Amino acid sequence: MRFFINALIVLFTVFSSSLQAADTGWLQPANTGFMTANTPSHVQVRLLSSAQKEGKVDILLDVKLDDGWKTYWRSPGEGGVAPEISWSSPVKTVEWLWPTPGRFDVAGVSTQGYMGDVVFPITVTSSEHLDKLSGTLTLSTCSNVCILTDYPFELDLTEPAPADFSWAFNQAKGSVPAASGLVEQAQFGFAGNKLTVELQKAADNTWIDPHLFTDVVDGASLGVPSLKYSGNKLTATIDVSDDWGGEAPNLVGKTVSFVVADGELSQQIHGNVVPYTGSASGDDSGHALGLWQIVLFALLGGLILNLMPCVLPVLAMKLGSVLLVPQGEQNTIRRQFLLSSSGILVSFWLLALLMTFLRWGQQVVGWGIQFQSPWFIGFMVLITALFTANLFGVFEINLGSKANTRLATAGGQGNSGHFWQGVFATLLATPCSAPFLGTAVAFALAAPMSELWLIFTALGIGMSLPWLLIAAFPVIAKALPKPGTWMLKLRAVLGLMMLVSCLWLISLLIPHFGAMTATVIAVLFLLILVLFILKNRGIRAAIFPFLLFSALGAGFAWMAIDQQQGHQTLASDKVQWQTLSEDAITQALADNKRVFIDVTADWCVTCKANKYNVLLNDEIQHLLSEPDVVALRGDWTKPSPEISAFLQRRGQVAVPFNQIYGPNLTEGKILSTILDRETLLSIMTEAKGAEK
Repeated sequence: MRFFINALIVLFTVFSSSLQAADTGWLQPANTGFMTANTPSHVQVRLLSSAQKEGKVDILLDVKLDDGWKTYWRSPGEGGVAPEISWSSPVKTVEWLWPTPGRFDVAGVSTQGYMGDVVFPITVTSSEHLDKLSGTLTLSTCSNVCILTDYPFELDLTEPAPADFSWAFNQAKGSVPAASGLVEQAQFGFAGNKLTVELQKAADNTWIDPHLFTDVVDGASLGVPSLKYSGNKLTATIDVSDDWGGEAPNLVGKTVSFVVADGELSQQIHGNVVPYTGSASGDDSGHALGLWQIVLFALLGGLILNLMPCVLPVLAMKLGSVLLVPQGEQNTIRRQFLLSSSGILVSFWLLALLMTFLRWGQQVVGWGIQFQSPWFIGFMVLITALFTANLFGVFEINLGSKANTRLATAGGQGNSGHFWQGVFATLLATPCSAPFLGTAVAFALAAPMSELWLIFTALGIGMSLPWLLIAAFPVIAKALPKPGTWMLKLRAVLGLMMLVSCLWLISLLIPHFGAMTATVIAVLFLLILVLFILKNRGIRAAIFPFLLFSALGAGFAWMAIDQQQGHQTLASDKVQWQTLSEDAITQALADNKRVFIDVTADWCVTCKANKYNVLLNDEIQHLLSEPDVVALRGDWTKPSPEISAFLQRRGQVAVPFNQIYGPNLTEGKILSTILDRETLLSIMTEAKGAEK
C-alpha cells in the first residue's frame, strides 16, 4: 500500500512539472522513471526557460550538489568532464555562460569546478520557430568516486516562463566573470616550458586573495598556477607540457584565456603569448615586454650592430669614402650617407619580407639563418671578394656598368654604390647578435605581421643612426685629415680588413663542402690577388702582398684542417661537451648536477667572441670540467629542427644562446647575449645544490 502511495506522489510530481511548461522540474536520469537505488541522490538537476523571442531562448540550468560532491567547469582540469548538452531540437548556436569556478586538489590531481548550488545561464538560437526544446544533459559529479549521468529533458516553449525568470537569469549572469573591471593590464610570456602571466590592477588597488583558473590550450597541458603578488601586481607561473606530459609545444603566438578572481570580483582575460624575455634581458623580475619596449630594444640592438666586427669593415670603408669628397661639398656627403641609410632600411624590409614568407610556409625562422645556406655564403664570398679586389686596386669600376660591378664599388660618387654599401653592411651584420637584438627579433617573429614589420623597421633605423647622424651633420667629416698619400695606406688597410672578412666567409663553407674545397677556394683567391698586383704594379710592389697572403693562406689551411678534425688544436677546449637535448638536462638535474648550455654556430661572430673571451678562459674551463657540471653544446651551423625547437621553447630565435640549470636553478636561467666571466661564475655558483 505504501509503495502505491509513493508511486502516486512521484507520478503527480512528474505530471505537475510537465504542466509548468517552462520548467522541467527536478530531472530523473535516463531510463529511471522512479527513484531507485541506481538514481544519484547526491545531485538534483533542473532546467527553466523563457519563451522564444527573436530566435533566442534563455535557459537556466540549476544543479544542486550534496556536501562533498562537485561538478566541473568548462576547462575541468585533470580527469574531469565538463557538463554538456546534446540537443535534439534544431539549435543553431549555444552561448553557455560559466560562473567563476573553484579549484579542487585531491591526491595530486587538480580540477576546476563547483560545489554546492550552481546555476548556469545558457542562451540558444534557432533559425526555426520552436514549440519545444529538448536534449540530453550529460553531467559528471565526483566525490571519492565519479558518476557520469545523462538527463533527458524537454521544455515547452508555448507556455509562459516562471514569473521571476528574468530576475533569476540576470542574477545567474552576475556570477559570470566580467570582461573588465578587475585587471587593468595583462601580459603573457612563454619560455622554457613555462607560461608566465602578469596581471596588474589600477594603481590604487591591491591584490587580496587572488585565484587563477586556466582554460584549455590546444595541444598543451597547463599545470596549477603558482602565484606571487604584491600591491597591484600579480605574477603567475604555469608549467606547460604536451597532452601526454612530454615537452611543451611552443605557445608563442598563440591565444590563451584565463579567469582571475579576487574576493567577489572576477574577470575573463585573454591575449597573445609573446616570448618571455625577463631572464634573457637580464631583468630578474621577469616581465613579458610590451610593444613599445620591444621597439626600443630594436632601436638599441640595431645601433649596437655598428660596433660588431661584422659591420666595422663596411663602416670603415664608408668613412673612408668621405675622403674622396672635395672639401666643403657637404651636400654630397649628406646624399651618400642618406643613400647608405636607405640601403640599410630596405635590407631590413627585405629580411622582414623573407621572414613573412617563411612564416606563411610554416618554416623555421630566426636571425642569421640564411648563413645556414651554402648558396648564400657563396654569394657573400663573391661580393666580399669584389670589394677586396677593388680596394687593392686590382680593377676600377666605372659607374653605369652591370649590377654586380656596382655592388663592388667602394667609394666614388655613384648613387647606387652608396646604396649597396648599406645593403652589404646589413647582410654582414646578420651573423652578429648584439645585446637587445635577440629579444626584439624573437618578439617580432612571433608577433602579428604588422608588429613584425614595425620591429624590423626599428632595427633598420637603429643601425642607420650613425649614418644618419653624419648625413644630418656633414661638418663631422671635416674632423678627418686632408687627403694625401696616407689615403693609399688606409685603402690597403681597408682592403686587408675586407680580405679577412672574405676568408672568414670562405671558412663557413667547410661544414658544407669540406676543408679541402674551402682551402682551395681561399688559396686560389689569394693567388689571383697577388698575380693581379704583380701585373699592375710590378714585382717590388707584389713582394709584401705575396708574403702576407702566403701567411694568410697557410693559416687558413691550418685552421680549416683543425676545424674539420673537431676544433682541438685551434680552440684548446678541454671541456668534454655532450650533445644538447632536453633528456640530458632532465637526467643531469635528476643526478643533482649543474648544466651549462651553449648553442653556437660557425657563422656566428658573437659566438666566436664569447668562446675566445670567456669560454676558453682557464677558470671557466676548469669550472665546466668539474664532476657536478654537465656541459651541453648545440651546433646550429646547419639547419637542425631539434635545435630550432629547443630555442623556440625558450622564446629564442638567434645564437649565441647560453643557459644554466642546477639543483637550485631548476627552471634555468638564460644568460646575456654577450657573455661575462664574472656573471657566468656567479650564476653557476647560484645553481649549485647542497653537497650530498
